[in-house]
Amino acid sequence: MAENATTIASLTTPLWQKIGGELTGESMARLSADQITLLAYSILRDELLEGGFVQLIQNGYGPFIFLNPFAKAMRLWGLKDFSVWLYDARALYEQTRAELEQPAETDDDFMALYEQHPEWDDFDDYFVEAEPQITAQVCQAYIKATSNG
Repeated sequence: MAENATTIASLTTPLWQKIGGELTGESMARLSADQITLLAYSILRDELLEGGFVQLIQNGYGPFIFLNPFAKAMRLWGLKDFSVWLYDARALYEQTRAELEQPAETDDDFMALYEQHPEWDDFDDYFVEAEPQITAQVCQAYIKATSNG
C-alpha cells in the first residue's frame, strides 16, 4: 500500500497545488475531467481508509462522489467492477444520505452513526481489502488517459 500511496500522491500533489489545495467549483474549472476524476478518487480513498463511507458522507463528499459522473468515469477508465460497486454504494447513499448528511453534534454522535448504519460495513471492508489493486489501476488509467502516446 505504501507504493500506491506514493504513486497517487505524486500524481495528485501537483493538481492540489494547481488549485491552491481546495477543490471548489472555481478551482475545478482549472482542471481537466481526468484530473478531477483522479482527485475524486484520492478523496474517496483517503476518506474510506480513514473512516469509511460514514466519514466521507459526514465530511460532505457524498454529493461529489455519488451525484457526479465519478462511477461512469471509473468505468470508462476500465475499472468496471469498481464502477459497479460505486453504483451499488450510490443506491445505499440515496437511502441513508438524509440522516448521514446531518452534522454530528459530538464525537459520540458521529461514532453512533457507525452503529446505526452497519449496512456500510461491507462497502468499507471491501474497499480496504481491494484498495491496493484499485489504486494501482486508477493510477495506471490516469497516466494512460493523460499521456500523449
